[in-house]
Amino acid sequence: MAVADLPPADLAVLSGRRRARGVGPVLAAVFLVLLAVAAIAPGLLAPGSPDTTSTADLLRPPGAGHLFGTDQNGRDVYTRIVHGTRDSLLAGLAATALALAAGIVVGAVGALGGRIADNLTMRLVEVLLAVPGLVTALLIVAVAGPGTTTLIMAIGFIGMPAYARLVRGQILQLRGSAFVEAAVAQGLRPARVAVRHIIPNAVPPVLLLATIGTGAAIGASAALSFLGLGPRPPDPQWGAMLQQGQDYFAVAWWTATIPGVVLTLTVLAITTLGQHLQRRFDGGNPG
Repeated sequence: MAVADLPPADLAVLSGRRRARGVGPVLAAVFLVLLAVAAIAPGLLAPGSPDTTSTADLLRPPGAGHLFGTDQNGRDVYTRIVHGTRDSLLAGLAATALALAAGIVVGAVGALGGRIADNLTMRLVEVLLAVPGLVTALLIVAVAGPGTTTLIMAIGFIGMPAYARLVRGQILQLRGSAFVEAAVAQGLRPARVAVRHIIPNAVPPVLLLATIGTGAAIGASAALSFLGLGPRPPDPQWGAMLQQGQDYFAVAWWTATIPGVVLTLTVLAITTLGQHLQRRFDGGNPG
C-alpha cells in the first residue's frame, strides 16, 4: 500500500513520527555545536578558572551564584564541566581516529594481501573481538601506565577490529565491481587500482560507523577516567569528576549527577547524528 493510500489517522501518526525523528538530529547538532564552542573557547561560556577553590562555597547546591553547584573543594561545577569538554571529547575523537586508521590498514592488508595475510589479520581481529574491550583496555593501561596518551591508545586498540572487519568486507565487495574490473582491463597495476579505486570507495561507510563509534569512545574514555586511569587531578575531565563526586553523592548529588548527565547527552547526541547520517547514506528516510 502506498503512503498516499493510508487512512488519515495512520498518515497523522506517520507524519508525527517523521517530525519527531527530524527534531532529534537538529537538537543533537545544536548540542554538539555548544560542545564545540566549549572545547575551542571555554572562556566564552565560563570565564572563570576551573581550579579556583573557595572554602566558603563547599558543596553549595545549584543556584543563582553557581548554576550547577560546587564540589567538595568549592570549585564551580559548571565551569569545570565547560573547561573539561576539550579533554573529555579529545580522548574519544583521537581514539576513534586511531582505531579508524589502524582498521583501514589492517582491513586493507587482509583483503588485498592474499590468503595468508587475510587469515593472519582476521584471526587477530577475531581474538580481539572475543575479549571484552574494557578488559583489554585495562591491561594496556596497567602495562603502559595511566594518562591521556595511554587512554587514547587503549581505546583506539580495542576499537580497531570492528573497523578492520568492515573495511575488509567493503574491499572484497568492491573487488568484483564493474569499475574495478574496467580499471584492471585497462592495464593498471593492482596497487594502483587499490589506492585509486578500491580503498577510497570502501572508506565512506566506515566513516559513518566511526561517527557513531565516537560516542562509544567518549564513554569508554570517561569509564577509564572514572577508574582513575585517565588524566590526573585537578584536570576537569568528566569521568574524573564522576569519580570524585561519588563519595559525596548522598549530600551533594549534583557533583556526580550533572557531569554524568552531560556525558550521557553527549554520547546520545553523537549517536543520534551518526544514525541520521547513516540513514541518509543508505538512501532511507532521513527523518
